Amino acid sequence: MAATTAQPMGSLPSGLGICTTAPDIFYLPELVFGGLVWILVASTHVEPANPLGWVMFVSVFCFVMTFLWMIIFAAGGHRNSSGWAAADFAYHGLAAFFYLSAGVALAYITFKNKGGDLKTYRIDIAAVVFAFVATLLYFIHTILSSIRWKNF
Repeated sequence: MAATTAQPMGSLPSGLGICTTAPDIFYLPELVFGGLVWILVASTHVEPANPLGWVMFVSVFCFVMTFLWMIIFAAGGHRNSSGWAAADFAYHGLAAFFYLSAGVALAYITFKNKGGDLKTYRIDIAAVVFAFVATLLYFIHTILSSIRWKNF
């Protein structure tokens, strides 16, 4: 019989277990797509500053917080506490909401600047797509974290 490394939904993983459990497997894709939004928006001229400043804040904030969250979970700093399961649900829900608002703002600005430089327009389109992919990843992580929190 094969050994299984999957943990029950009512416990929080630590170590390399974060790479094999349902909600925590999304940490790396969230970092990749969030980092791509950060890089793509930063590589263009940030005009107008207000909505794109929000997009930059969301991408940098979520990248840093997700990285710290992943390190805390990998190090076992949560000590399998139900409070951490609730915080995991709350953080990822907030991040999904932030990325949704940033994606909509970025899509609006991209649509509005359609007649400008073609290279910048294509970079902005890629950033919009990656922002909505990041939104989807954070939303799926939120749903799976809520199920884990409920079963805790």
